[in-house]
Amino acid sequence: MSASIVIGAERTGSPVRIDIEELLATRLLVQGNSGSGKSHLLRRLLEQSASVVQQVVIDPEGDFASLSEAFGHVVVDGSAYDQAEIAKLAARIRKHRASVVLTLDGLELEAQMRCAAVFLNTLFDAPRDEWYPALVVVDEAQMFAPAAAGDVTDEVRRLSLGAMTNLMCRGRKRGLAGVIATQRLAKLAKNVAAEASNFLMGRTFLDIDMARAADLLGMERRQAEQIRDLERGHFLGLGPAIARRPVGVRIGDVETRARNVVQGLMPLPNAAGAEMESILLSEPLAMEPPPRAPEPEAAPVDSEQLLGQIESTLPVSEQVEPPVEPSLFMQEETAAQVAEILAEMAREPDCTFQPAAQLYQDFTVRCRMQRLANTGIDLAAFRRRFAMAVAGIPDDADPAWQLLLKIARNVPDDLLAPFLLLAVAASEGAPCPDDERLAEAYGTRSPGRIRRLLEHLEKSGLIVVRTDYGGRRSVGIPELGAVSAPVAA
Repeated sequence: MSASIVIGAERTGSPVRIDIEELLATRLLVQGNSGSGKSHLLRRLLEQSASVVQQVVIDPEGDFASLSEAFGHVVVDGSAYDQAEIAKLAARIRKHRASVVLTLDGLELEAQMRCAAVFLNTLFDAPRDEWYPALVVVDEAQMFAPAAAGDVTDEVRRLSLGAMTNLMCRGRKRGLAGVIATQRLAKLAKNVAAEASNFLMGRTFLDIDMARAADLLGMERRQAEQIRDLERGHFLGLGPAIARRPVGVRIGDVETRARNVVQGLMPLPNAAGAEMESILLSEPLAMEPPPRAPEPEAAPVDSEQLLGQIESTLPVSEQVEPPVEPSLFMQEETAAQVAEILAEMAREPDCTFQPAAQLYQDFTVRCRMQRLANTGIDLAAFRRRFAMAVAGIPDDADPAWQLLLKIARNVPDDLLAPFLLLAVAASEGAPCPDDERLAEAYGTRSPGRIRRLLEHLEKSGLIVVRTDYGGRRSVGIPELGAVSAPVAA
């Protein structure tokens, strides 16, 4: 596997490469004014190296969450966890070498700095046997390593600056390679910027930033003017991982896009003048209600107690009178109706991409439409029954499937549907499900997740994957003693 990726091309068309192995040892600094193409450059770097090295992205604007769909990155919403939970997540990320995007767009600046500091410090403090190589990309790095005090407290600034300094100064021995991007070098702490040995400098206009960029690139001050004339998406690169002399590079195309980018102009509304005025003033503007006296705040509810309340709450639409105990005939009829409802739901397109709670609500509505007041299936049981339906197993009471379901008893709910698909194919000697079918059952469109799924199931001893010289894959279930027919992977 090559450790060199193509980041773009020179004006002559010659490719410009970045040596990822060298980058891990020498770090990278990206600079450019807003609109110069920094995020595009980082996205290109991440996409091209996704299959080469673990990636951890500190994303203050939520721009890189779309990497999860194409490359299997785990998106961690920083606003959804407290400090202890962020530290635990970072420790697991380091241990399991997961590529993640930590999105911080739901937090205020001070909270962003605290969250990023805890996250980076936990990565840095990992045990020695977990010092795996990883690219740590920090966008808008001037926010987390400011050159001067700003609108945040000194304590938060020191915490965040210390984490960034550790990343850039001491992270190399721990396998952490900092890739930092900033709009202005003058706003970035010098001791953080100085540790990078590779540079990609984009368009900038202020004299102080052009002078610093020229110094870093080893250019004379009078040559700094060309930095002002760079086009969008064009950068000057220098460093042991890029080139020994400054080289102009136009960044290549990317596969993913930021979700919150406005693409170009939009046509203006047809209404104007008096017509627009009538639209805006068609209803009287409501008067501001007088301020009410603040109500006394209730004591905060313990998180465990709150979770218990949420789990025990039953929607009004599902609160029905307990039915009379049915006869054996009625129980069999109910089981058949439930199996038919589950099979019907499993046949619907994209059903596996919906949350389990939403599917369960749909299931209960369908049961009430069939006058099935009490099916005895709660949310946990529904997850497994629905996975069985997706795999084509109609009923858990069928003796033909008892051994298979016994084997699957310890398989996690989110992995059950693809495992049962493989097991059913093996037990029937049918062709092994291909990646597309497994991805549909798993509820993903990422081929990488399917590869990791098969590796996990095989390491757990649940399956044995065999690929012949023709590239055809077959899967065996050791406890069943059965193997599926081979099919092209």
